[in-house]
This record gives sequence, C-alpha cells and structure tokens, in this order.
Amino acid sequence: MRFSSPTRSSILLALLLLAPLVAQGQIEDLNDTRPNRRIRAAKQLARANESRFIPELAKLLKDPVLDVRLEAVSSITEIGTQESLEPLMAATRDASPEIQVAAVDGLVNFYQYGYVRTGWFNSVRDFGNKVKGRFSKPEPVVIDSYVQVNPEVINAIGRVVVGGSSMESRANAARAAGILRGKGALPQLQEALLSKNTMLILEAVHSLRKIGDLSSGPSLVFLLRDLDPDVRLSVVRAVGQLLVSEAIPELVGLAKTSDNKEIRREALTALAKLPDNGQQELFRLYLRDRDNGIRAAAAEGIGRIGDTNDLTLVTEAFAREKNESARLSMAFAAVHLGDPGHLSYVLDGLNSSFHRGVARPFLIELARKPDVLSRLYDPLTRGTIDQKRELATVMAWSGTRESLPYLDQLSRDSNDQVAQAAILAMKNLQARL
Repeated sequence: MRFSSPTRSSILLALLLLAPLVAQGQIEDLNDTRPNRRIRAAKQLARANESRFIPELAKLLKDPVLDVRLEAVSSITEIGTQESLEPLMAATRDASPEIQVAAVDGLVNFYQYGYVRTGWFNSVRDFGNKVKGRFSKPEPVVIDSYVQVNPEVINAIGRVVVGGSSMESRANAARAAGILRGKGALPQLQEALLSKNTMLILEAVHSLRKIGDLSSGPSLVFLLRDLDPDVRLSVVRAVGQLLVSEAIPELVGLAKTSDNKEIRREALTALAKLPDNGQQELFRLYLRDRDNGIRAAAAEGIGRIGDTNDLTLVTEAFAREKNESARLSMAFAAVHLGDPGHLSYVLDGLNSSFHRGVARPFLIELARKPDVLSRLYDPLTRGTIDQKRELATVMAWSGTRESLPYLDQLSRDSNDQVAQAAILAMKNLQARL
C-alpha cells in the first residue's frame, strides 16, 4: 500500500500549529531548576523574534545565575523592538559589570542596529581579558542626526557613567552616550572627566566631542595639562572641535614648546579652528615649517582668519607645496580667502580614498558660504560616483532648503550607493532644518 508524501503547504501548516506548543514549552523551561535549560529556552524564544516573549524573558533579569541574566539581556536585545527598551534599561541597574555592559550595548543596538557585533556582547564572557582591546581605539560610530533617542535611555546610560560597578562598565556607558549623541548625559560625562581613570576620561572626552555641545567645552581645559599624552592629545582635538576660546593660551604653549610632534600639530590645528585666536603671525611663521602637518594647520588658520591680504601668501605656498594633504589645506584656505579656483582641487580630494577624509570636512565648512554651496550642486549631480556620494554628506551638514531638490534628483541615481547616500542626506538635512 502506497502513501502519498505530504505537500510543502501541509508541512508548513503543521509547523504553524505546533509553534504555540513549542513556545509554551520554552516558556515553561524558563522556570526550570537547571540554569542550562533556562539559557537554552531564552535563546530559542529569541529566535522566534516576537515581542510577546519579552515579559517572560525579563523575569530572568532577576535570576541568581549570571550567565542566565546575560542570556536574557542578549535575547531581549536580539528581539530588538520598542518593548525591549524598558527591560534593558532595568538591566543597567544590575550589580554585575558584565550585565551593565551588555544592557548598555543592547540599548545602543536598538538605535544603531548591528552594534552588539562590535560591542562587548562577544566578549562579556571573557570580560577581563578583552577589556583593554575594547578601549584601544575610539568608537567611530555615531547615529544619524534624524534618529530620535528616548531621553529615558540616555538617563539610564548616564547613571552607569557615574555609578557603574566597574570602570569598564562606566567607560562603556560613556562611549555609548557619544554614539547616541546623548546630550542628556552631559553632566555625567563632565563628572567623568574628574576621574583618575584614563580609560574613562578618554571615553568621556571622545563623547563630548561627538555630542558637540559647545557649552561643555570649557570643562575640558584643565586636562590640557594632564600627564597622560593620550589624554592631552584627545583633549586638544576636542577643544578645537568645540571652539573653546578659553583653551587658546594652553594651545599656543603646546604648539610652540611641546616635544610631542603630534600634539604640536594638533594644537596648531585646534588653534586654527578657534575664532579670534589672535595667532595670525604664528600661522604665517609656521606656513614654512618643515613638518607637513604644521604647514597644513597654519594654512587652515590663515584661511579662517579671513584676511584677504594673505591670499597671495597662501597661493604661493600651494604652488611650492609637495605634500598632498598640506596642499588640500592650502586650497581650502585659498577658497576661504575668496579664490574659488582652488575649489576644484578640494573636490578632487573626494576621489581619493586616502584624502577624502580631509576633503569632506573642508567642504562641509566651505559650503556654509552661499557662493560655495551653489558651486557644489553641479558636481553633486554630475560628478564622479565618489564625489556625488561624499557631497551628499556635505549637503546633510551644510545644505539649505534649496539643496533638497538636488538631493531628490540624486536619490534616483543609477548607482545604488549614491542613491542611498542621497536618501540618507535628505533625512538628516530635513532633521536639521
């Protein structure tokens, strides 16, 4: 006697009918006396990816076994819906630094999907051995400006910055506050600057720079005299970015006398960003320095001061300069001083994977001038793929309402990367306007 094989649709129907029973079994296993069964049940409920299981998983946040609580946080993060936020915020109050780290990373992951793959989630079970690697470099990720973060999330992260149960969990929270542009955590980040722990100080400095609130800048000045060169270097960069005029005397001193070449360069670069710095003669002097970075910073400072009598000085320096990065700075300065002819050189920098990281911020700054912005629309829509993609970012930061039609046109570009960059730029520009 022959039996017909089940059809694909009948198998799917059977699985659908069975799913509630399987889920109910996993929920029951969350109360099993064996920790490994509770962990396995949490993992399987996470794979179902349904918000209705979050209340059951949240009960495990009070489990006496650390690994069970870790799995609960991981599973809630993996489901990743709006309902995940409340239990993750609750988990930041856990006494264990591992749980605090996992919960904070889970909160970041909700707004910056995929963050847990680069955060600590893969290392919390080897917490002690991987801490140093976690903080060896600043975290470059920052959420897009159009993303709105729940203020309670920032409050929860801020509490860990000052009250975390280990320096690692506090530093991790400080990093998270910057990634989420958490202005509400500014008081906690400024308090962290007073810590004696270098790791925490560095993360707080990086985050203050990312958040970009100019009112926080003066709180950094005392760290320009810190004994740790990494701290001094990070603070020098931050006070320039945050336009901290109170830092001018210290920066002048570092630019003239520091025996650390990188700090000298960055101090002059920071000075070049500060309005009314009174250092025109210093910049003119350093325009002929032997160091490429010093010459570049000097040119930027001359350009921003805006004395058109210096245009000839800058164009002559550009003509004799051999270093490409320094030439970009000199071209930037020339445009600032009223010579649009050098704009094409800065635009060409976008085509270089090595130089676009310098050219893009220059164009963001120059595009704040209406005459320069209007000149960028042609390469925005008809330039190379790299120019179009990078100029979309420039428009997000410095464009106006008149930029939106050009970005809309670019959003239909035949190149998918260009089109996606234009769509993202429109969202960020509209959020800023």
